[in-house]
Amino acid sequence: MIESVLPSTVACEAAYDDPGPGPGELVYAQETEQVAKAVPKRQREFTTVRLLARRALLRLGQPPVPLLPGHRGAPRWPDGIVGSMTHCDGYRAAAVARADGTASVGIDAEPDAPLPDGVLDLIGLPEETEQVRLLTKRHPGTSWDRLLFSAKESVFKVWYPLTGIELDFSEARIAIDPAERSFSAELLVPGPLVGGRRVGVFPGRWIAERGLVVTAIHLPATRGRGTDETRD
Repeated sequence: MIESVLPSTVACEAAYDDPGPGPGELVYAQETEQVAKAVPKRQREFTTVRLLARRALLRLGQPPVPLLPGHRGAPRWPDGIVGSMTHCDGYRAAAVARADGTASVGIDAEPDAPLPDGVLDLIGLPEETEQVRLLTKRHPGTSWDRLLFSAKESVFKVWYPLTGIELDFSEARIAIDPAERSFSAELLVPGPLVGGRRVGVFPGRWIAERGLVVTAIHLPATRGRGTDETRD
């Protein structure tokens, strides 16, 4: 699913379960130490998504290395590489790209099921909650509130590596296009600098299949269509 919402310059790997290491693959002690006290389910997800990330890195010609979480849990990638990981019940995925062509990438997967009561009001701006209401009425069959949540998670995963600061749910406004399976995220705070230009809009894509919603944002390292930029 993930490869369908990202450009071919991004190497993606995904799995629907936790098959364990393949022939010749390593699980690094430094990684297992990070989740030694976690429940087995968390340990399996943590391990699987890193195995997937290393497979994706190999496709870029990168040797296998431990992928340890940094601040806020964001993975620390090898020099010259940007990437993102996600996992939820029934799906794990990783996406990586070379930093000379990609400034940042963010992916998120969620179960295609309504958010718990009250969560939409916590994460959504008034216009976003109204958008979800209309989409639910006009296009039933997709959990649009969950898709909104996933899109905001992808926004944060793109934002944080570029800025190193937090971004609240209320600081990005999501507009979802159901026909094009795309969305745009308008930043309501000054955006990150990319190639000397301040980016104000993150363009994203989404897919809903197999009981999942998956969102992705790819931000090129140079100015491209779909971004709202000004010279800083």
